[in-house]
Amino acid sequence: MANLKEIRNRIASVSSTMQITSAMKMVSAAKLKKAQDAITAMRPYSDKLTELIQNLSGSIDGDTQNPYTDQRPVNNVLILVITSNRGLCGGFNSSIVKEVTKKIETVYANKNVSLITLGKKGNDILQKSFEVALNNNDIFDALTFANASAIADEFMEEFTNKKYDKIEVVYNRFKNAATQIVTTETLLPIVSDQEKETSAVVDYIFEPSKEEIIQELLPKSIKMQLFKALRDSFASEHGARMTAMHKATDNATELRDQLKLSYNQARQAAITNEILEIVGGAEALSS
Repeated sequence: MANLKEIRNRIASVSSTMQITSAMKMVSAAKLKKAQDAITAMRPYSDKLTELIQNLSGSIDGDTQNPYTDQRPVNNVLILVITSNRGLCGGFNSSIVKEVTKKIETVYANKNVSLITLGKKGNDILQKSFEVALNNNDIFDALTFANASAIADEFMEEFTNKKYDKIEVVYNRFKNAATQIVTTETLLPIVSDQEKETSAVVDYIFEPSKEEIIQELLPKSIKMQLFKALRDSFASEHGARMTAMHKATDNATELRDQLKLSYNQARQAAITNEILEIVGGAEALSS
């Protein structure tokens, strides 16, 4: 009977876990819908703005001051690492940490690399091995363009002051609830389409002047690119957590069914043994 009690306790424990994972799945599904709508609506604007900025950078002559397109030898690199504040989302955070570690150890092996971590999970792991210049765990509590702009203002100023020669962001790009793509984008310097050799430079008529366009539009584009990455990561997090909790619920259900079968088999065996003992005792008395 002790064995039966142990199985009953395991069934109760697995059932409790299954309820928790099922609830977490439903919560993430509800949050995913809102986050997915936000990034889907934002992408066309962000992509078009990025395309415009790249064409604009190629149209500006060398006499126009443009600190954000300054191409320098890369010695000091800043990487923005976007993860989540909470776990239970499969390989969402570990894939980002692996990508950043790989880049530091291979691509930037002989460079000075600093990190800005946006999300608690990435910071907890990366700070043990690398220099973290800034950590912001509160960004996802109020994910607004203003908060993203405040972070962007800091590293944009450091780039123009030549503290860093290149600034990248590593994040999970949202594809669907089951798929998140680890993506690396260069925030600074801005690379024109002419330098990428992807298309001919568009001949723009500037209104207002080129200088005013640089001063207003280019910084906004950088901030928008960071904000889009944060939105992408936020949607990806809920998609990854929903998928992970769905699988966990299915596994818990399967385990509970197996335990119930084992419990019934053990209970039937115990009943059969009791019957055999009674029959054996009755035969012994009659003889």
